[in-house]
Amino acid sequence: MRSREHVILGSQSSIVIIVRIFIYALLIIAAIYFLIPFFVMVITSVKTLNDIRTGNLISLPREFTLKAWYKAWDSACTGINCEGVKGYFFNSVQMVIPAVLISTLIGAVNGYVFSKWRFKGSETFFTFLLIGCFIPFQVILLPMSLMLGWIGIAQSIYGLIFVHVVYGLAFTSLFFRNYYVTIPDEIIKAAKIDGSGFFRIFWKIILPVSAPIFVVVIIWQTTQIWNDFLFGVAFSGSQSQPVTVALNNIVNTSTGVKEYNVDMAAALIAGIPTLIVYIVAGKYFLRGLTAGAIKG
Repeated sequence: MRSREHVILGSQSSIVIIVRIFIYALLIIAAIYFLIPFFVMVITSVKTLNDIRTGNLISLPREFTLKAWYKAWDSACTGINCEGVKGYFFNSVQMVIPAVLISTLIGAVNGYVFSKWRFKGSETFFTFLLIGCFIPFQVILLPMSLMLGWIGIAQSIYGLIFVHVVYGLAFTSLFFRNYYVTIPDEIIKAAKIDGSGFFRIFWKIILPVSAPIFVVVIIWQTTQIWNDFLFGVAFSGSQSQPVTVALNNIVNTSTGVKEYNVDMAAALIAGIPTLIVYIVAGKYFLRGLTAGAIKG
């Protein structure tokens, strides 16, 4: 009897091991599949043009050089302007930081209101706000251009900040609202009985437990705003274009010899900030995203 139990347990453990090996093998294959383009970009960016011409796509560089990175940063031609992506990169930084902070903070307050301070018509208002998540970018180009012109911030960094804050509020409000409904209403009611008001409850009770969702929203907004191209093309001027527009111009510039190593270096420079954000805070992303999935 015992031997039969041992056989059964042994066969079950063998099946578990086989399944686990199969899963890890699939994950490794998937990781390799998705990392190959990144690998090609990196090795191409450190090759010479002669190395690119004579080698193949995935061959390692015979001569390691960072000249393409230096050129992409400060002397690559983006159309008729040959100053690299440096200025555009800092334009993106100036746009992303305030846009992310403002949209995140307003979204936190909105989520707090929609989940804990419901008012007459709040659900209807939230529904209309939620519709904003599904409106295509192209639909708002013309009315937003008119509004930016009326306000007087068209073709400026401030205009891009305004656009991304407005468009991002629907998403940030939704994230915070779904997270805050998991906080027991009894805590808010007890705080109200003790005499705490709107902002005191938000500051003392809500914010201290909001770190996971703040990480989610910051990663989401940073990625969306930094990688945006359409708004950058439509609403920026020559002095306020983000790095994504510069990258497009470098790749499409056809004067002289096509320098694929410079193109790859510029693409990596444009992608490094969001990559760093995911590496540093990525493990908190799913934790915060699923934290609001229990209720509401």
